[in-house]
Amino acid sequence: MRLNINVKELAAAVNGKILQGPSDIVIQQVQYDSRNIHNGAHSAFFALQGTYRKGNDFIHDAYYKGVRCFLAQAFPNVHGLEEATLILVEDSLDALQALAASHRERFSYPIIAITGSSGKTTVKEWLYHLLSGQVRVIRSPKSYNSQIGVALSLLELNEDCDVALIEAGISQPGEMERLEKMIRPTYGICTSFGRAHEENFKSREEQLNEKLKLFKGVQKTYYPSSIQLNPEIQESINAFPLSEKEFKTELSHLPYDDAGSRQNAVTVIGTIRKLFPDLLITPESIVSLPRLALRLETFEGINGCIIINDTYNLDLDALTQSLEYQLRVAEGRKRVVLLGLDKESETIRKKADAIVQQYAPDHYIVLKDGHEAPTNFKDAVILLKGSRQADMQRYVRTFRLKNHKTFVEIDLSHLKHNLDVYRSLLPASTKILAMVKAQSYGSGIEKVSAFLERNGIDYLGVAYADEGVELRKQGIQCPIVVMNTEEEGFEDCIHYQLEPAIYSFRQLDAFIHELILNQKTAFPIHLKIDTGMRRLGFEMQDIPRICEMIQAQPEVWVKGVYSHLADSDNRRDKRFTDHQISHFAHAASYLEERLQHKLVKHLSNSEGIINYPSAAFDMVRLGIGMYGITSHPQLYKRLKPVLSWYSSISQIKTIRKGESLGYSRTFIADKETRIATIPVGYADGFRRSLSNGKGVVIINGKKCPTVGRVCMDMIMVNITGVDCREGDRVEIIGKIQTIDQLAKAMDTIPYEVMTSISKRVHRVYLEE
Repeated sequence: MRLNINVKELAAAVNGKILQGPSDIVIQQVQYDSRNIHNGAHSAFFALQGTYRKGNDFIHDAYYKGVRCFLAQAFPNVHGLEEATLILVEDSLDALQALAASHRERFSYPIIAITGSSGKTTVKEWLYHLLSGQVRVIRSPKSYNSQIGVALSLLELNEDCDVALIEAGISQPGEMERLEKMIRPTYGICTSFGRAHEENFKSREEQLNEKLKLFKGVQKTYYPSSIQLNPEIQESINAFPLSEKEFKTELSHLPYDDAGSRQNAVTVIGTIRKLFPDLLITPESIVSLPRLALRLETFEGINGCIIINDTYNLDLDALTQSLEYQLRVAEGRKRVVLLGLDKESETIRKKADAIVQQYAPDHYIVLKDGHEAPTNFKDAVILLKGSRQADMQRYVRTFRLKNHKTFVEIDLSHLKHNLDVYRSLLPASTKILAMVKAQSYGSGIEKVSAFLERNGIDYLGVAYADEGVELRKQGIQCPIVVMNTEEEGFEDCIHYQLEPAIYSFRQLDAFIHELILNQKTAFPIHLKIDTGMRRLGFEMQDIPRICEMIQAQPEVWVKGVYSHLADSDNRRDKRFTDHQISHFAHAASYLEERLQHKLVKHLSNSEGIINYPSAAFDMVRLGIGMYGITSHPQLYKRLKPVLSWYSSISQIKTIRKGESLGYSRTFIADKETRIATIPVGYADGFRRSLSNGKGVVIINGKKCPTVGRVCMDMIMVNITGVDCREGDRVEIIGKIQTIDQLAKAMDTIPYEVMTSISKRVHRVYLEE
């Protein structure tokens, strides 16, 4: 950003009141997340009041990082901010958007606003790809299309460009009017109209009308003719339909043949033809349209390093976003930036250097002309950034911890979406405890827990104390409940501030004894009551004795009380669960009355949240539901799958009629058969019970059944009639074969599938 305004001008733009500090400080950029700040000089920090995080809590952190100008709705604690300029505003988000709208007024070049249910980012990036080099273009970073993202995108506008591409997305009624007031677009593009977020609108008509409010003042709106708009709406937004038949020649060069890509290409090419008729769109430029990888890929690397793979391109705006992401992920660890240059990108070397130096990484190395990357870094966060022509994927392979062709993808953006869906089902006051036991259901406890904490989770739940210890060592600070506390873990609970679940008198007595030895008092515990699971927990008749024991022992303080629902997925007969809810409410009420303080009451699990809303109490325990897995049909449609599992073809062979294959010769070909060998087996979690056709994988959209026995490290599948070659991707869990389908074939449940995927299977984390 290059805002170049002083504090007085800033306060006027946002209708704020300067409470203290100088008004002549020059502001060049805004910040709202203290984790992204490296050097806060000439920055203004907006203390945004989110649903789960309060910006005021991070003002002092931003001040420590050099910020000296703050905008907030209140300043409850100004101690230590003596050198800061404080601006009081009515609403922090409104103020940020007002600044963005004011900044937008400084520029007269056309702004193209892009919205739609899907394809927004692809259309924006493809427009940029075809326009850049012929006109100066600025665009929204990555998928910045929210109320905050659009404001930040507009604040990037500067005088060194000819056109701006601004992406806008909504999920609730009323949001688009706010975005339109900021953007005031010259032209509009509607990419598609689907079912995303439809549950938040009264009807699909209302949803469409809300989206189209973005274009109420534009000169022209371009949209694919597949979207049906009535004449009145077309007239109100000056709509111009784009048909695929108009661009058959251009589409013949498109490297993708799926319907979505063709529609996006028509929208992009048609818009350019209409708005920039003199610009060239060559066959070469269409062939090179990228398959976007806008989500950062993060994985474990060699020597304890974390690798951020952002080798999509060397765009300078994207470089800034990648460096900010690295700063957030690092959390104090050393940062290494490896930048790959080819001959063409060498021209932006100085600008890239200047951007990287602003973030002051511990090591910055430019790789070019096939130079090898140093691999002696330890416990660092390494950002790999560069153009495809620089062959950056070669360096990605160098830094991978395990060169196993079989890997699991964890989509953290989908995890956040699912978390927000469950939050929408709960009362605003109800907390969420995210269960991350068993390596967070096989997805990686440290990475997932850190992501959940960043996204405002209230509690984490683990099975054993050693899991909680690892989280504390990784810097996790939120409360952690240990659900199955063993006596061997008591000392760790005390030392690392883990809250143990106590379910028996023997266990309670032993923990109190450990607290006495450590001279601890009022240590938080959670009491488990058995309301019908008949597994662990105090009986209902034990509760008076529990109260007497705790009131006599100052070493413990009951922070929470909980129980387990045994039949929460049963929507047909609710009597047993209603009985459990009633018993739990009675027990909790008795405990609160006798102990004379409010307890955190938690009973409901993932299925209980949707099926038994009365069981929400003060907190719920969310587990498998975070990963998009539920038996509730309506909720299933709203959730997104988090985990995918892939491999690739190692070798292809043709088996002649009468030949056998694999151990014990359980498969004998009755005709000539093409066989693909895939490097995944029962040691990876692909069960031996999936042998001989019981299991399938997906190759290039086709179901390929197993043949012969599943081996420890590989399987063989029938690919007769499937167009594929060695090295092609194999889907084990993904868009076609869901985890529920694989679990059914394995005669088990998704829980077991997830937790059975071996640690040797590489985990890759995706985040927008």
